[in-house]
Order: sequence, then C-alpha cells, then structure tokens
Amino acid sequence: MDAGGRWQILRLHVEDQVPLAALARHHGLGVRTLERWHARYRAGGLAALDRTPRADVGGHRLPAELVTLIEGLGLTRPRPPIAAIHRTVVKVCAGADWPVPSYGVVRSIITALDPGMVTLALEGPGSYRDKYELAVRRAADRPNAMWQADHTLLDIVLVGTDGKPARPWLTVVMDDCSRAICGYMVFFGAPATMNTALALRQAIWHKSDPRWPMCGIPEVLYVDHGSDFTSDHLARTTVDLHIRLIHSAVARPQGRGKVERFFGTVNTELLTTLPGHLHHGAGRWPAPALSLADLDGVVGAFVLDYNDRTHSELGISPRAAWIADGWLPRTPDSLQALDGLLLSVARSRTVRRDGVHFQGLRYVSPTLAGFVGRPVVIRYDPRDITEIRVFDHDQFLCAAVDQDHHGRQISLKEVQAARNARRRALRRGINERIAMVGAHTTDPRARPLPPRTPASGPVKLKVYKEDLR
Repeated sequence: MDAGGRWQILRLHVEDQVPLAALARHHGLGVRTLERWHARYRAGGLAALDRTPRADVGGHRLPAELVTLIEGLGLTRPRPPIAAIHRTVVKVCAGADWPVPSYGVVRSIITALDPGMVTLALEGPGSYRDKYELAVRRAADRPNAMWQADHTLLDIVLVGTDGKPARPWLTVVMDDCSRAICGYMVFFGAPATMNTALALRQAIWHKSDPRWPMCGIPEVLYVDHGSDFTSDHLARTTVDLHIRLIHSAVARPQGRGKVERFFGTVNTELLTTLPGHLHHGAGRWPAPALSLADLDGVVGAFVLDYNDRTHSELGISPRAAWIADGWLPRTPDSLQALDGLLLSVARSRTVRRDGVHFQGLRYVSPTLAGFVGRPVVIRYDPRDITEIRVFDHDQFLCAAVDQDHHGRQISLKEVQAARNARRRALRRGINERIAMVGAHTTDPRARPLPPRTPASGPVKLKVYKEDLR
C-alpha cells in the first residue's frame, strides 16, 4: 500500500478522531501497524508514510565468482531459460561448496545486467550500435553543401509497360541543409545508373516552374553502396562536375535518415490517397488504375507542396531555407554539357544516308548531312527515345528526332513491348495456318511452332550495354 492509501485510513483517526482499534477491525489491520503509521506521520508528515525500503533489497551474500558465473550464463548466446541456468548453478554450487541461490536470486542477477551488454552479447554489434551507440547527425551548414540521394520501392501498384501490375521505384535527391527536394525520378525495374543520372540531371538543372528554384551542383553527394551509386559512370561524372562522392557505412542507414523520412511521408500522405495503394499485410495486390506517367505528375505536385510547407525542425519551408538570404549556385555551362556527363552513352553509330538508326527508329537532323558515313556517339533519355543527342569526339553536334513519333513520347520499354506483341501475333497466325494444313493433308512438315517454354527463356532483344544499367 502506498502513502496515499495509508493516509486515507489514518485520516479518519487524525481528523475525525476515530479510534485506531476501530479502524484496525474495519480494515483488517493490526493496531500496532496503525500506531506505527501514526507515529511516522507525526514525525515526518505524509511523505513519512511511504514504505521504507529494506537496506538489503537487491543484495545477496553470494561469492563474487558465483555472481560472475550466473552473469556469464545469462550472456551466453543463445541464452538458455533462467530455469536451466538455475539448474546449472545448483550443480556447480554442489561441487564448489558454494551457497545455493534461489531461482529468484538468479533471476534478479540476470535481469540486473546492463542492457547494452546484453544486446551486444546476444544480438551482436550491429544491434548494439543501432540501439545504444551515440549517433552524431550529419548536417550541412548551407544549401548545396551536401545532397543526399536514395531509392525506395513505393507502396502502390501501377499499370506496367506490358499492361501487367507492377510496383514503381522512386529516386529522390534532397538538399541536406534545407530538406528541399531538388530532383526525383519514378521508374519501373531495379534502381540503375540511368535513373540516378536522370534524377541528378533534374536536380542540377534549372526548372521551368518558378516554384521549384532548387538547382546547382552540390559540393558533396551522400549515397549508399547500391550498385548504381558505386558505378564507374557516377564516379567519373562526380569527378567531372567537381562533386565529392561520399558513401555511407555499409548496413548503416542512420546517416540517410532525412531522405528516409521523406519516403515515409510519401507513402503515408500521398500514396494512401491514390488508387492501387498497397496495404501492408494484404494478401493480394489491388487492381492498378494509374500509369507511371500519372504517378510522375502526382509526385511532382507533391514535391512542390512539400517544399512549400513549414518543416517541423527548421521552422520554415524547405524552399525558404534553400533560398536563404540569396546566393548563386554553381551550375553547368549548358544542358548539353550536363547531358554529356550524366546520360548513358550508347555504342558508336554510323550516320547513314537516311539518318541514325537506333532501336528500330530512324533519327534525322539537317546537321547530320555533313557526317554521312562517319561514326558518332549518341546519348538518349530512356523515358523519351523520340530524340537523341549526337556527339562527335565529345563535341555536341545536334539533337536528332524520329519524325514518325516526335509528336509523342515513346519509351524504350514501349518499343520492346510492341515488338513482343507483334512477335506473338505472328506466331499465332503461323500456328493457325499450319494447323489448317495439318487438318487437310498428311504433310509431316505441317506442325505448329512449339510454344515458348520457360526453359528457352524470353526472346532477347538486341539492346546495348548502357540500356541494361
């Protein structure tokens, strides 16, 4: 019983003069107990009614070697049950002529161990680091001093390029000082160097929307150890742009907490309002309703809103924090120069009399008239292959377009999907005709084409090394 409960009983005697004997009979207490409570109250007031702990609580008279043994058993990995530890201790004590501790004493010794020591012993250094090591938060002192870049698989199902449900990825480039989102990229498939390059391209170059002023070349780019972030292409690009590339420690995401929190905001605030949102624990995927282009527009609008809302730690919006008192970011000389560093480089192509051929499309430009028969290098954006950029000995020549599709954007995956669909249609047509021949003749050649089996694998399209990154 605590001091308050004791006072509620004793108050009847102190204030209403109810005899202690009557209170003892009514509450089932001893008269001597109430007399001690009353004496303590008169000596020290209400605080004196608190139970005085015993001086030997938590203590024991066991030999130090035995205590160390019990603690060692409690730190054994995997830790045995306390009952098993107690049985082991009893056997040891019998052979060493030590006093035998009770189960409760053994349990109290084990539960009194330092939690950090227990975590380090039973769960390993990684878990100890995440729970108990003092963390120093990395923080930039000014805008564009450091950017963070990372990817996440979004909790939403979209209509894929082949018409089947697919989950998209999101790449984000964030300014560490202001928390402003400088660039982003949504895409299907695993993170690749191209997706990172395109997100950086958008982050570095000027945006057409005046509400999104973030641009410039950062001093430091802070990333993890993903294959796209450790690629030679990104390493060369950062050197050419005079960016210091820093990788976080392996399996230690704490330094990227700011961009991770933004990913959480996207999943909880944006995706939950969209059709196709994927609930955790759901057995089946919902029916997709949005395309990748739809999601790209929604994420872009959300980024603008996020940059303009007040940040809880900064007290101002990321946009205002990035602008600060006004300053001039370091920018590339031109978009062509930036593309030459960031965009993937395809194999050398030879300029033909009717233009440059790439992925089954034909690209033309008047500038190419003087380069017929000569090898050139092309660079392209896989989100829109209706236009390529042509270079000669690292010098930009022109932007060549595919005239048949230049009115709309067509992606590389759309071209591949169309090719696969055409091949399947031809296969069906061939089999229908051969089946008709076999039904009316005995020609042994009248056999349908065998269906494609998983063992034979998918039909390989002729693509280039850069397309697979």
